[in-house]
Amino acid sequence: MEFQRIVVKVGTSTLAHSTGLLNIRHMEALVKVLADIKNTGRDVVLVTSGAIGVGAGKMGYSTPPKSVSDRQACAAVGQCELINMYDSLFSHYGHMVAQILLTQQVLNAKEDELNAKNTFFSLLDKNIIPIVNANDTMSISELEFGDNDTLSAAVAVLIDADILIILTDLDGVFDSNPLKNPDAKLIKHIQKIDKSLVESAKGEPNALGTGGMLTKLNAAKIASIEGIPTLIANGSHPDRIYSIFQGKSEGTLISLK
Repeated sequence: MEFQRIVVKVGTSTLAHSTGLLNIRHMEALVKVLADIKNTGRDVVLVTSGAIGVGAGKMGYSTPPKSVSDRQACAAVGQCELINMYDSLFSHYGHMVAQILLTQQVLNAKEDELNAKNTFFSLLDKNIIPIVNANDTMSISELEFGDNDTLSAAVAVLIDADILIILTDLDGVFDSNPLKNPDAKLIKHIQKIDKSLVESAKGEPNALGTGGMLTKLNAAKIASIEGIPTLIANGSHPDRIYSIFQGKSEGTLISLK
């Protein structure tokens, strides 16, 4: 299948070090790959996490604060840091970016949803790369959005994407928790999400993020309703994204029946 319009979601574990400060090497590698894919004439939308974690690191927190107001303050600081870095890196490769901050309220209201959809298509028509995040600064409910995995699936459905690519700190989905079982095996292709798979996906997110593999499986379910496959791959090696355009996948491809 020719994937012409792709949504890529990147998590905090890829974007930031354990200190909360930006992982510049990972960001540069990711942007280089996405800019190259954009150069092939494809539409690229990037859904990024990291605002709270990056903001907390810049503000001197050892871990993100617990209170909602402090987390929202971290999101406000971190979002500036993220979009500034993305703008600088994509500009280096000749691409313009635009920031879109979404809330569940926008995605649930028909008129607002249509306006958001029109904005996406207008940007894509102008060869601009939309960079999407949850509006953590203004909406309390967004702090529990699922580390933007759910948001990325909603965006993929909204713009009728051909594939959703979720980058994480693992190589994909395993048959058991690879952090606890060194013999865990990578699952290359998933056509059904059963109870055993859900159990193996359960686990604690890292200190900076709020998601985990379970939220990624749920995102894949949302995308699959509209026939959109999901690739879960390691964000430390964004060049592996190329594999999906070569008829294979380095990671876990989820295409539910």
